[in-house]
Amino acid sequence: MRKVLLSILCMIGLASLLSGCSVKHFFAENQPISPSKNGWTSQNLQKHQNEKSMEVVSNPTAIPVLVNKYNKLPDNYEPSDLVAPDIPFIFKEKAEKRKMRVKAARAIEDLFAGAKQDGVSLLGVSAYRSHAAQTALFNHYVSVDGVKAAMTYSAVPGTSEHETGLAIDVTGGDGKCAAEDCFAGTAAAKWLEKHAAKYGYIIRYPKGKQDITGYQYEPWHLRYVGKTIAKEIMSRKSTLEEYLQTIQVNN
Repeated sequence: MRKVLLSILCMIGLASLLSGCSVKHFFAENQPISPSKNGWTSQNLQKHQNEKSMEVVSNPTAIPVLVNKYNKLPDNYEPSDLVAPDIPFIFKEKAEKRKMRVKAARAIEDLFAGAKQDGVSLLGVSAYRSHAAQTALFNHYVSVDGVKAAMTYSAVPGTSEHETGLAIDVTGGDGKCAAEDCFAGTAAAKWLEKHAAKYGYIIRYPKGKQDITGYQYEPWHLRYVGKTIAKEIMSRKSTLEEYLQTIQVNN
């Protein structure tokens, strides 16, 4: 059913909101979380959604802003410093999904250059996504599957890290395994795991942490948080949530 839906969306142009027409990438950003003893369980998520609305972050421009299923950006938030980093993408068009906030853009340029020096080629897959684009995408899914089902595979508007302008999905230079599980274990994925923090980036959804982040392992999803925070998080094999030491944060 999802493959059919994806084909339809690619045909009508909604897929331009994303990075391409990969089934895995299409549904990668939000996947159901598994129950765990460590706090962020599916039961807690349901309880939170039933008893209290999501928190709206008070400082969305903060570099380490926490955006997840519990903390959302203000409606219609749009970063004022979006630029297109000088890096190659898997697509050719001049789309908004090329853009990032200035600090993140400059850092991703350095990261790509560092990878190239080490013999690892990278491509950008998808970076910024506007609130309007995320809203249109999510509303479409709701019209097809209903709210409850849509929330298992698509970000509620305002809760997607791509809306911050600080996140980017990347893949190897051959363009294969773009936002796919097969990206894990590739030379590019291994290089990112080892070196991303040097440039201020973290693997935002690390392996084995889905009970905390709410998302399954995504080795392609990079989030800019600055060098100091990135080095601490990556050295501890931790998450942004754990670094901030709380589930719900008023940023």
